[in-house]
Amino acid sequence: MSSVGLVLGGGGITGASYHFGTLFALQMATGWDPADADVVVGTSAGSFIAAMVRGGALNLDTMVGDSRHDDDVIEWLSHNVYRRIRPRGLVRWVRRGILPSITHPGLGFVLGSPGIYSTEPIVEWVEQSLGEMADGWPSRPTVIVAYDLESRKRVPFGTEAAPIVPLKLAVAASSAVPFVYEPVTIDGRTYADGGFVSGTNLDLLLANPEPLDLIIIVAPMAATVARKGGRFYEETFDRAGRTALAAEVARVKQEWPDADVLTLRPDERVLELTRANPMSVEAAIPSFLATLRSMRDELAHPSTWAMLERHIVRNVPA
Repeated sequence: MSSVGLVLGGGGITGASYHFGTLFALQMATGWDPADADVVVGTSAGSFIAAMVRGGALNLDTMVGDSRHDDDVIEWLSHNVYRRIRPRGLVRWVRRGILPSITHPGLGFVLGSPGIYSTEPIVEWVEQSLGEMADGWPSRPTVIVAYDLESRKRVPFGTEAAPIVPLKLAVAASSAVPFVYEPVTIDGRTYADGGFVSGTNLDLLLANPEPLDLIIIVAPMAATVARKGGRFYEETFDRAGRTALAAEVARVKQEWPDADVLTLRPDERVLELTRANPMSVEAAIPSFLATLRSMRDELAHPSTWAMLERHIVRNVPA
C-alpha cells in the first residue's frame, strides 16, 4: 500500500463532526482505516480527531456516548466540551496579546485572551475514550499542534522540536480557542489554539524522512464556496484558510512533486449547518449527517476516486 499522510484541520465542534463524517465515509468507500496513516497531523478540533484515530476510538460511541435521542446527544456533547469557569488571565492577555499588537497589529490581539470555559472536560473525554494512551503518546507518528504564548511560536507536540507531554494535554492545548477556552498551562508554559499560525499545519508533514505517496487533508475552515446568506466573517475566515493551505500545498508539492494531494472541504449543504457558529453542539449531528451525504458525491467524483484507487482502495464495490 502507498504511504499516506492525514492532515486534520481546525473547525470547532461542527468541524469535528465534519472530520468524523469524512473519515467514516472514506473508510466505508475504500476499506482503508485512517489509523493506518503513516503520519497524522491534528490542529485544534482536528487534534481531538487525530487522537481518536490513533487510539482506535473513531466511532459513534465516542461521538454520542450512550445517547439515543437528539436532546441526549446535545447534553452529552455539552458535558464534554463546555464547563464554565470564571474568566481570568487579564494581565496575561494584556502582556501576550494586546501590548504586542500595538506595534504588530493582527490576530495576535487574541493571544492569551480569557476564556469562559475550561478544557478539562476535553481532557476527561480523551481519557475516557483512549484509556492509558491518553497519558502517553501513540506509537505511530502523530503531531498535535498548539501555540506557545510566550515564544509566540507553534509547537508540534509529538516531534523532537516540542516538549514531551501527555496526549490528553496536547489535545486540550491545541483546542483552546481564544475567548472560548482558557489557555492551557503545561509545565509552566502556556498554550492556545494550534490553528493560530495555520488551520492545517500541512507543512509539518515535510519532516517525514521519506516523501509520502498520498496526502489527505480535511479542512473544515477552508471552504471554496460561500454559504448563502452567510455572515461577513465566514468568507473572511475561509479565505484566510484557503490562502494558507494553498501556500502549504505548494511547498509540499515543490518538495515532493510525485505526491498526490486530496483536499476535502465542506460544500454548501455542510456549510448551511456548520456555520455561522462552529462551536454549536446543536449542529453537531446534523453536520455529521450532511457530511456523509456530501462525501458520497465527493468521493465518487472520477478524479477523486482515481486518486484513492491508486493508493488506498481495498474493497472496490462490485
